[in-house]
Amino acid sequence: MTTSLATRLQQLLKRVDELHRQTPYARNELILLAVSKNHPVELLEALYWLGQRDFAENYVQELLGKAKELEERGCTGIRWHFIGHLQTNKVKALLPLVQSVHAVHSEKLARELANRWKSSGRQGRLPVFIEVNIDEEPSKSGLRAADVPAFAAFVASLPELSLQGLMCIPAPSASAEESRTAFRKLRELELQCRPHTSGRLSMGMSGDYEAAIQEGSTHLRLGTALFGPREPK
Repeated sequence: MTTSLATRLQQLLKRVDELHRQTPYARNELILLAVSKNHPVELLEALYWLGQRDFAENYVQELLGKAKELEERGCTGIRWHFIGHLQTNKVKALLPLVQSVHAVHSEKLARELANRWKSSGRQGRLPVFIEVNIDEEPSKSGLRAADVPAFAAFVASLPELSLQGLMCIPAPSASAEESRTAFRKLRELELQCRPHTSGRLSMGMSGDYEAAIQEGSTHLRLGTALFGPREPK
């Protein structure tokens, strides 16, 4: 298990570095988030001992359970990123552990994050990303591109939050070129949101991370490319 995981990680880091160096964004940070949804904690532990520290989850309860178990196994210093659809009634439980929230999609959620962060006693501000429905799919959450600049100004006005940038997921049926177009749109939209945003782009998953890097991603969300296919629930 560990050998194949180590090989995948090494190959992936090499490919990511090669692509990143070839872009105009090579001076930007590029963080690889290990998306561990539905993967057993043993795989996360193995990846941790290979040096990975940034992990991402889609579900609050799964993040809480894995964080507790990994802590008990001696895996300290993990930076947990929440990338799924977050309900306001789950914010209180999440905030003691989370490093950043990648899918802020409403004023109600932004206010709840700010209020809970303030009462949590944690220092600094909570890093967040705005979720953008870049292809305007009816079934997908996130803001329409036209609504993002005004929403960015609102989020940036909350002193407890630190607006990093924007996040998107292209349509599952998108071709490589369509994904790259979506990522380019997100990058251009983030520029329109300055100075409220800080230049970060949470975009790129296992099937389209190369196009995301080429368009300036700073946070890749990779699951299958690292862990292999997910086990059925």
